[in-house]
Amino acid sequence: MNIRNYNIYFNTHTISGIIICALLYVIFFAGSFSFFKHEIRAWQHGASYEANKGTEKDFDFLLDSLRQTHDLKGRDITFYMQPNSFYASVNMSVSKDTTVSKPQQAPPEGKGRGRRGSGDSMFFSYDFQQGKASTYAESYDMGEFLYRLHFLAQLNQVPIRVGYPFGYALAGLVSFLFLFALITGLLLHWDKIVSNFFIFRPWSKWKTVWTDMHTALGVIGFPFQFIFALTGIILIVNTVLVMPLSKYLYDGKQEELYQDLGFSDGTTYEYRYKPIDQRFSMKPYLAELEEKWKGSEFSRIFIKNYGDESMHLIVHAKPNSKFNFSGEGKAIYRIHDNTLVYEKDPHTASSYKDKVSSIIYHLHFGDFGGYPVKITFFILGIMGCIVIISGILIWLVARDKKNIPKRKRVFNFWASNIFVAICLTMLPVTALTFIAVKVYPEVNQDFIYSMYFYSWLALSVFYIIRRNLRATNKETLLLGAILGLCIPIVNGIYSGNWIWKTFARGETDILFFDLLWIAIAVVAIIAFVKIQRDGNHQKSGNR
Repeated sequence: MNIRNYNIYFNTHTISGIIICALLYVIFFAGSFSFFKHEIRAWQHGASYEANKGTEKDFDFLLDSLRQTHDLKGRDITFYMQPNSFYASVNMSVSKDTTVSKPQQAPPEGKGRGRRGSGDSMFFSYDFQQGKASTYAESYDMGEFLYRLHFLAQLNQVPIRVGYPFGYALAGLVSFLFLFALITGLLLHWDKIVSNFFIFRPWSKWKTVWTDMHTALGVIGFPFQFIFALTGIILIVNTVLVMPLSKYLYDGKQEELYQDLGFSDGTTYEYRYKPIDQRFSMKPYLAELEEKWKGSEFSRIFIKNYGDESMHLIVHAKPNSKFNFSGEGKAIYRIHDNTLVYEKDPHTASSYKDKVSSIIYHLHFGDFGGYPVKITFFILGIMGCIVIISGILIWLVARDKKNIPKRKRVFNFWASNIFVAICLTMLPVTALTFIAVKVYPEVNQDFIYSMYFYSWLALSVFYIIRRNLRATNKETLLLGAILGLCIPIVNGIYSGNWIWKTFARGETDILFFDLLWIAIAVVAIIAFVKIQRDGNHQKSGNR
């Protein structure tokens, strides 16, 4: 490779990497845990889905409960089912029937309801296992928090207007820059990619270890990191891609485009003011589809114009990836005469859009091969974190030379010190928050935000002020390991879900999450011992 190309690739790789390193670390770290979002929910609430997934979801009971407090006539009711969970998000619109009284602002009805908008529309979460409704903030858990953190959704509250939620826009920008860093990094090492791949000297100096680790793990993880970056861009900034199509082909009507693509169901039916029996049961319709669509799971259910002759039930389903990697089922029932007016089988009627969107989702979320794929993706995500940290340290060492002006060396050290402190404190802070949500009796969105972000800020500031990169690395590993080992103990004390009990009851989701933290703690301890021994050898060599 000629010098000019090498310098271009090197500078592009270094600059793009150092700009995004801290945010990219947050995305990779939180995203790695997001692969186990449903296991985290089961662990936190002490309710295993795996051991009770045969439990029926009683939609009729929920509708009866709503009928007791609201006139459902003329409303649209939507159920967004969360996969591998007993939870659903429920959205109930204002009635289309003008004869139904619509209060300007209905008062809260206790703990079980959350509201959005004016009038008596409702939006809340519902737990089918416990038959309990709650607001989004009340049902918020660590799985949801880490999942949203991995695309920086919490930063949407920042009052910066860019025509798109700030957190999503920033995550999309980071993904774009990450693609540049990946491609230029590959080109940078292309001539020696084979020889460098086989060079790894874990017992050498830390400078050598970081360099080998950055190169070897970067090459190993390149295909997967490329997939994460590309699919992440598509999932986060799809609005940017949709805008030109909606503008020129749909006269700016994005909702029509999303409906034609199948991403939303804006189907409307003219309200006829002809009431029918409101006490209809969803059970026979869903039972019929369960029998027809074996190996699939309901994803969204819509009730249109409740209680009117124009009432329809629309059911969407996703096939289990074991049987069909792509596809989406859809059925439309006209209720007043019990007629199935439309059916699309999830196993046999996969469109081009279904195949493309399914591949993107499955590859990004790793939900197509059970625990082997989730564990593999988790390890690859953590490898990405290691590549980022090693890249920061290599960047610092390369610029900590006597021929570089002191003011630049001071700036480089402080930049690295801040980045490393912010990144490495995520491990103990995450473990501490998992302990806190088990110990504290009333956990909601505000509690998780306060616990996580304040402890993260305090610990980051402490290590930034301390100005010792080795101590930051070593102590965050030790603290994370100790807190990680405490997680299954706290789970047993406060929930009674000791490892041997969850194993005996077949609660594999809860059991797995405890074992995951034990494995993380063991690896952290091994790394801590390695750093400690290396430090002792350096001290003895300097005597």
